[in-house]
Amino acid sequence: MSITNNHELYKVFYWAAKTGSLTKAANALYLTQPSVSHAIKQLEDRFGIALFYRNSKGVILTQEGSILYSYIEQSQILISLAEEKMAALKNLDSGELRIGGSDSLFKHYLLPFLEDFHHRHPGVKLHLNHGTTPEIITFLKEGRIDLGVVRMPIGDSQLEVRESIKLQDCFVAGARYAELKDEVLSLEQLLRHPVILFSRNSRARMAITELFQHYGYTIKPEIEVGSVDLLIEFARKGLGISYVTKEFIAKELEEGSLFEIQLDVQLPPTHVGLMTMRNMPLSRAANQFIELVR
Repeated sequence: MSITNNHELYKVFYWAAKTGSLTKAANALYLTQPSVSHAIKQLEDRFGIALFYRNSKGVILTQEGSILYSYIEQSQILISLAEEKMAALKNLDSGELRIGGSDSLFKHYLLPFLEDFHHRHPGVKLHLNHGTTPEIITFLKEGRIDLGVVRMPIGDSQLEVRESIKLQDCFVAGARYAELKDEVLSLEQLLRHPVILFSRNSRARMAITELFQHYGYTIKPEIEVGSVDLLIEFARKGLGISYVTKEFIAKELEEGSLFEIQLDVQLPPTHVGLMTMRNMPLSRAANQFIELVR
């Protein structure tokens, strides 16, 4: 068997020097001894110098061979480390998973999946980047995250979105507005009360603004807050009527601290998707997580 590949020649040289024996090098590399001898001769002919002294016990490095070995040894150690790293990444014993999403989606939707993934692959580091949908798109395009969990639709040809779950947004109020519990309100009647909305440029905020515009109304919030938790708490305290995702307040609706405002128009559902860059390879960790969620 003839060896011409540079890396393979150096590999033979490394094992011959490491073991001090052409026979042991051949056994380690699953080669014949003549193949090992020929590879060593190829290197010596290439450099025009002897790399080994031959004796009855095996081979010993010449001074020049020792210099070459000092370099080749480092490269072989690095290659071995790289192979170990690749095996660890394949088996999800190490690596990282970077996900972007809103606080509410992390807390109310993704948390069980994150717990499950961490339990299965404790060696993989989790990095969560919080933001609105436009921010998450930017994070993804800048390579700061592997995937984003966002509300759809996403109209961007650079992105691929796999639909995951359906959510329903609604208006809710607390005990202070108990007289509205059995009423069906028009959008105009709803706007006579203080409305509380998410302050940032979220997909949910854009969707409700567009819906009211479709019916000829402008929704101007009395209060704007920076988190879903505050939307819930302000409604519970009676500061106004909050626009929230129904699935995120199941506990409050069940215990009666909040109730849903009934409207004479249907609020459309929203779909959550897992967003990645189109035609870009995903890490094994990201692929595994997507399969887990789906």
